Amino acid sequence: MTHLSLEPILARIHQAEAFDEMRCVRDQVQEMFREHLLLSYTAELGDQINLVHDAFIKRTAELAELMLEAEGVGKPPVEYAFFLLGSGGRSEQTLWSDQDNGLIYEGSETYPQEALEGYFSRLVSLILHGLDVLGYPPCEGNVVSSNPQWRKSEEDYRAMAMEWLLDPNWENMRYLLIVADIRCIYGAPRLVERLKSMMLTYIAEHPTILDNLLSNTLRHKISLGIFGQLITERYGEDAGGFDIKYGAYIPIVNGIRLLAIQAGIAESSTMTRIRMLREQGVVAEPLTREWETAFGTAIRLRNATPFQLEEEKYTTRGRLTAEQLTKETRQMLKHCLRTGVELQKYVAKSIESYREKG
Repeated sequence: MTHLSLEPILARIHQAEAFDEMRCVRDQVQEMFREHLLLSYTAELGDQINLVHDAFIKRTAELAELMLEAEGVGKPPVEYAFFLLGSGGRSEQTLWSDQDNGLIYEGSETYPQEALEGYFSRLVSLILHGLDVLGYPPCEGNVVSSNPQWRKSEEDYRAMAMEWLLDPNWENMRYLLIVADIRCIYGAPRLVERLKSMMLTYIAEHPTILDNLLSNTLRHKISLGIFGQLITERYGEDAGGFDIKYGAYIPIVNGIRLLAIQAGIAESSTMTRIRMLREQGVVAEPLTREWETAFGTAIRLRNATPFQLEEEKYTTRGRLTAEQLTKETRQMLKHCLRTGVELQKYVAKSIESYREKG
């Protein structure tokens, strides 16, 4: 297949004047990418998919701003950042990723809090409507900017993060790990960067919190049996298939993320985190190369899962079908999973050793 040129695609997205127009573009691009994925997945193709997602989301935010201006509401009263979390924050979206996002805005002595909240509440409603039109399903966990928890001033976000840090229960640690993947997609990146920096600094100064983060990090186990067999789905329409998202991809992502937090690495991409762990001398090169290979396999197979349109939204159950589990795929997957098991052991030992040194 010929090389996929992104320039005309990105230009069409940038020039789009309405959400419906962008939806037409997305449907066309979705089919183009799907054809490429049927042949083979490459890291370059994954990067291209994420660049296109970024372009759609950025243009959606731009159009939402313009719509508010056209309504007479005016321009944003203060600087803000619309950010992504989850796979979007890590730049690891598939063709069917859902909405995981939030919004952080500056405080102001000029505008009262009610006015700021009124503007940004209206803005995110337009952004999320646009993403809905484009076919992005809402986050099942309600980690989305229409939820007031994920739409706050910078001061309020910092206060919320400090509450989590001071009370490291299971739920608060889950939120901290979610925010560790934060990435500004539109607006002022420094607002996001300062929030992440504050959290990493606190954890560096209070390393015992890593123990609390560890139990949350290891909650998803690698789906490999004690005899080295794949743990496949037993019932339902996915019977015989394999949950690549929660059986391989998420456990690897979680392990690498905690090692990055421990090392004070602010980057959110899993591959970048692995590279920085190696370059900073935190983890030996042979081990990081194994992790890169395993993660590459996990994300490649995750992109191979079947997807469908449900109520005009692109969705997937995140599982490889029994038919996709060929002998070659099983061998590749088992190697990935064995590395994942060893990674989880490494993470646990690393946190324990770090605590003892502290």
